[in-house]
Parts: sequence; structure tokens; C-alpha cells
Amino acid sequence: MTAAPDRPDAARPLCVLKFGGSVLTAPADYAAAGAEAYRHVRAGETVIIIVSALQGETDALFAEAEAAGAGASAAMTARLVRLGEYRSAARMGLELARLGVRARVLDPHEIGLEAEGDPLDADLVRLDRQRLDAALEDVEAVVLPGFTAGHKAHGAVTLGRGGTDLTAVFFAAQAGARRVRLIKDVDGVYTDDPARDPQARRYDRLDHDAALKASRGLIQPKAIEAARAAGLVIEIAAMGAGHATRIAPGPAVIGADVRRRPLRVALLGCGAVGSGVLDHLAARPDLFALNPVLVRHPEKRSGDARARFTREAGEALAKRPDIVIEAMGGVDQPASLLLEALAGGAHVVTANKAAMAARYEGLHDAARRAGRQLRYAASVGGGVVILEALERLKPHGVAAVEGVMNGTGNFILSRLRAGAAFDDAVAEAQALGFAEADPSADVDGHDAADKLSLLIREAFGQDVPPAAIPKDSLRKATPERLAGAASQGEVFKQIGRCALLPDGRVEASVQVKSVPLDHPLAGAVNEENRFVLTLNDGSVHALYGKGAGRWPTAASVFADVMDITRACACDASGRAALAASA
Repeated sequence: MTAAPDRPDAARPLCVLKFGGSVLTAPADYAAAGAEAYRHVRAGETVIIIVSALQGETDALFAEAEAAGAGASAAMTARLVRLGEYRSAARMGLELARLGVRARVLDPHEIGLEAEGDPLDADLVRLDRQRLDAALEDVEAVVLPGFTAGHKAHGAVTLGRGGTDLTAVFFAAQAGARRVRLIKDVDGVYTDDPARDPQARRYDRLDHDAALKASRGLIQPKAIEAARAAGLVIEIAAMGAGHATRIAPGPAVIGADVRRRPLRVALLGCGAVGSGVLDHLAARPDLFALNPVLVRHPEKRSGDARARFTREAGEALAKRPDIVIEAMGGVDQPASLLLEALAGGAHVVTANKAAMAARYEGLHDAARRAGRQLRYAASVGGGVVILEALERLKPHGVAAVEGVMNGTGNFILSRLRAGAAFDDAVAEAQALGFAEADPSADVDGHDAADKLSLLIREAFGQDVPPAAIPKDSLRKATPERLAGAASQGEVFKQIGRCALLPDGRVEASVQVKSVPLDHPLAGAVNEENRFVLTLNDGSVHALYGKGAGRWPTAASVFADVMDITRACACDASGRAALAASA
């Protein structure tokens, strides 16, 4: 899912995100925090994530220290109460791994983060930038515990109440981050407490002096002063919000009222990916009102409290949904339902590469006529942000795209290389939820051809149907050929490739072939996808990450949903229309 560090696109802008105890109230909240981090990853940023302990955990640890009696020195207390942040950082790392985000969790001493002063209210003074830069190599995100740092005399200290804010600002200043975004349980700084005063107005911007007065404990004062000294902009935002209060020099600006009703969502299909998407939707009742979910056998869902279920498409699409998410699979029925949804005024999100490849022009035409968004980032690469990368790089001229673009096929080849029999490797992929009951789309290259057809559309604007793309079967990788490749220092991969020829035509194929171990695609293991984009100037850009599985794909689908949600505002009819800024 990330750019390789030795590639020209490795210099991704840095963003620092901070998640405090007001938004991390229970273990389930790490899913929403992970989705927020993924949003920035797929926008092309490398993210430094600073986390607080779960809500109430620090207080409980302070109480534990106090119960120890007079022998609990400030330094000993600091060592105890910091443990909440350490646990929180590990939990965040686990969530990012589940979503397929390439992340590294660090302790403060690993990057030389040091503070001076009172063990329970210390000030950050230094970190080792070289060690931080090394930790950021080859990953999309680094997670660190806030509130704590090393100390020459005491070994470990804490930074006072709200110290995670200070940690985030310090990292942003030291690492040259693009911005620091503090995620709170409110969507900005208000003229008064919005919980007490419904007429309170949110600031779009206010300066550091005004922020010290207006934030009323929302932001640690030391963090505001540190940002002022560093010339750094702080953003105060809620989870998933597109707007924020910016703390920066200049006159105060009151923002527009962005409170809106929850968007009505129809989910078509609730298999592995659809169920993952449903988890995300059900966790945000403030943003989404769910229609009954379309499934084949609703009677089998009687114990599922996340939503109501139906086998009737009309019921699933009732009440004029604002967003329709398709996770059914197949071509004709899902394409027909998506066309119906667009005609009815809904925005559409799908991970269905077969339907998109087969009905590309019709679906795009319908979206244009309706003035609605059609999003399908998860249809190629699962959690790998290949379509987003193509959109950014296309203005520079794309010469070729190649990749290991079928995670299931790559998993099977990895198992074959380890000595598994073909049927056993396929069965294992099915048991893990990577392969369908009929694995032919993965085994015989049809899935990769669907994705390649979409990549050709996005990179070159040409129509090369999947049926016109030559395909190899994974069965080509016989034990004898695998052994022969290994003896030559090579490995078999299923590689899809498309390139623009001098005469303007596109050459495309899906091949199962051996490549040297130092080839950019050779290192893809198990369900991983890897892509290599070559531009007209000869520069090469590599991306990789999990390309199969419930959670990486569901995260990509939900990220599309959230992008639409942030860009929408309810028009006079009550429907969700694109905001003027979208």
C-alpha cells in the first residue's frame, strides 16, 4: 500500500495525527481511528500517529500509584501511568495491521525522544531525527505513545495533562510534517461549549492567543505555545470530519454551520467485504442511517444486530438512499442495481472490478448524467491505493503499469513455492476467505484481467475488454517449473502488465512467469499486491500492500464512502448533494 523507499515517490508529505482519550473511549474505537489514519495514507501522506491511553485508564493508573502510599515518588508514578499510552499504541498498531496499512509501533527511547523537568509535567526537548527517518522508511504510518518520554535522570517521565497534544506538536515541528491534526470529540474550537450552548459557533480559524482563551482545556496550553514557537498550524477536528479549526496567525473566522442529518445508506451484499463495511457503517450512527441490507438468505442473519436484512432489492433501495454500496459480486445484477441507484440520485461505491470493467462507460455516463459520484478504489488492489496513485501521476504521463494484482493468486503461488499441492493451496485460500467457492477467476487470470482492464481505462483512457487480454493459468506453475525457477534464483508470479505502444495502442497481458528475486514484484508474499508504474520520463513508482481479505478491502470501500460523506451537504430537498467545494 506504500511507495517503496528507494523510489522517486518515496518523499511523501508527513502528517501528524493525535487521538486522545476523548475519542478512544473503548477498544472498539480503534477501528474508527484506523479508518481516519487510512484516509490520510490513501491521500498520499505518511502518517505519524500519537495516541493517548483509553479514556479513564490514566486516572486509574494514577489511583493505583496513590494507593501505594507515600513511597510512590513522582518518577515511579510516571513509569506506571505511562503504561496506558503504551497499550494504546500497540492496539493502534494491531488495528492498522488488520486494515493492511504498513505501520511500525515505536517506543520513545527508540527514536531518542527526551524531556526535561518535573517527572509528571516535563517538557520535550529533543528527538533523534535520523532514527525517526529510519523508522519511517518502508512504512505508511508510525505509531507512538503520547504523554511520555525519556529523561536522563529519571529514565521515563510524563508531560502533564493533555501531554499527548504536546507530543503531537513536537513531532510535527521536529519532523517537518505537513500539519498536525488533533482528533477530538468535537469538530473544532467553539465560541462557547456546544454541549451547553446550542447557539455556539465553530471557528474556522483563530490565532494562538485566542486559542488559549477559547479552547477551555480542549488543547493543552503548552502545545499551543509550542506550535506558536515553531510557526506550526494546528488543526482541531472530529473523527472523519472534513472541516477543522485551524490555529494560525490571522483574524478569527467563524465557520459555516456544517451540522447535517445522517446520510441514508443502502448496502447490497454482506459477504466477507460487505460485512466489514457494515461494521464501519454501524459504528457511525451519527453519520449513517442504514436501509435493510440486501442478502440472499436474510433468515440466516436473525442473530445479527447490526442491521435489518432483506432479499428484496426494492426494500434495500427504498427511501431514496444517499449512498449505495455494492458488495455482491457478479456483473449483470449489480450493474443493473448501480444504474438504478444513480438514476435515483444516489452516489455509488463498489469494489466490483468485474462489473466496472464490463460496464465502465455505462456506469460513468449514468453518474455524469445524475451529477453523482461513482467510486471504486477497492476494485483494484484491495487496500493498495493504486487508482489514487494513477490519478495523481497521470498528468505526468504513464508509460506502463505492471503488478501482482491478484492477492489470492499470489497466495496460492506462495503456498506452491512452499511445497503445497495445488488443490491444497486453493483450499487454504478458500478457508481464509481469499478465494471464492469457484476459484477459476483467480486461478485462470480472469480477476487480474478485470483489474488490468480498469487500469488501462484509468492510465490510458482506452477500452481493452478483459476478454481481449491474454491470460495464463496458475496451473502453469508446475512443481518442476517452480523448482527450476528456484534453482535459477527466480520465483513465479502472476503479473498483469499494460503499456502504451508508440503507435498509441495498448499492449496488455496476464502472465504466470518467473522473475529474478531482485525484481520489484518478486517480494510480494501471500495475499500481497505490488504495482510498478513507469512514467514517460522514465521514473518508476512502486506501491504495495494487502490485496485480498475482508478488512483491507472493506477499509478501501469505507474510505470511498467517507470521502463522499465529507463532500456532501443536504440540498433543499433533503438529498445529499455534492458540496460546492467538492
